[in-house]
Amino acid sequence: MKHAVRRDVEQVADGFSFIEAPRWHDGRLYFSDFHTHRVHVLERDGTVGTVCEVPGRPSGLGFDPDGRLLVVSMTDRRLLRLDGGTLHELADLSDHAPFHLNDMVVDAAGRAYVGNFGSDHHREGIRPTRLLRVDPDGRIAVAAEGLVFPNGTVIAPDGRTLVVAESFAFRLTAFDVAPDGTLSGRREWARFADATATEMAEVFASEATLADGICLDAEGAIWVAHARGSGALRVREGGEVVDVVDTGDLSVFAVALGGDDRRTLYMCAGPPHGEVDPSATRLGRLLACRVDVPGAGIP
Repeated sequence: MKHAVRRDVEQVADGFSFIEAPRWHDGRLYFSDFHTHRVHVLERDGTVGTVCEVPGRPSGLGFDPDGRLLVVSMTDRRLLRLDGGTLHELADLSDHAPFHLNDMVVDAAGRAYVGNFGSDHHREGIRPTRLLRVDPDGRIAVAAEGLVFPNGTVIAPDGRTLVVAESFAFRLTAFDVAPDGTLSGRREWARFADATATEMAEVFASEATLADGICLDAEGAIWVAHARGSGALRVREGGEVVDVVDTGDLSVFAVALGGDDRRTLYMCAGPPHGEVDPSATRLGRLLACRVDVPGAGIP
């Protein structure tokens, strides 16, 4: 692994429970805070405001072609759309996802690819699950089966490739995207460990990169949030780590490339996964640093 490049990592905001799904949109950064049930926005002047409250706990975010915010509601397994200042249900996924929903990506046509936990993994073990697709009219389809905790997801600038982090399989997996949103051509994009975890004890014992949120840059590399490590890793297809941003004693759970030139790497950070109860603490922080290659694709 390449050694971390010395960078000035700035704390942009703090006092959050557990923040995820940063999205740069229209000159502002949106992100979810799970346990306060809020979607926040970082304004250009550095202030943080609340966009909406999601009783079912917000996770993945995205925007449809009309600029309306789509929000994953985790525990009631719904996809919501913010319209006129009010959240409306776009799709109920409770019959399609066996446990909580997770992160998602929304493509240029407004199709949402939504991940889920697959199981209550602390009680039932880790089970493969499906990536779901919700079309703009609310219709639900299975995009892919047999994924192990599908998490952060990106779509290439040409819209023809989708890459998803399978957190508990310690890998990134790519698919070809057809014009109608169908996925095919499944292949391994990067692997960080030889084995797939079946119990959470294996996850906590592993020293491999635990890929959480991800974002794509203009050279086709992917920044990976390492939920059990101390920073974010820039990875090329095949698994070579070519850059690391060190965040000290904090782990990074999600990343986004934003700013007017998309060269600011935003990192949703906090104590490493499993060390504290984020619902009872406010140790989450939004960090940022400058990088050389700008962001590309979605989100």
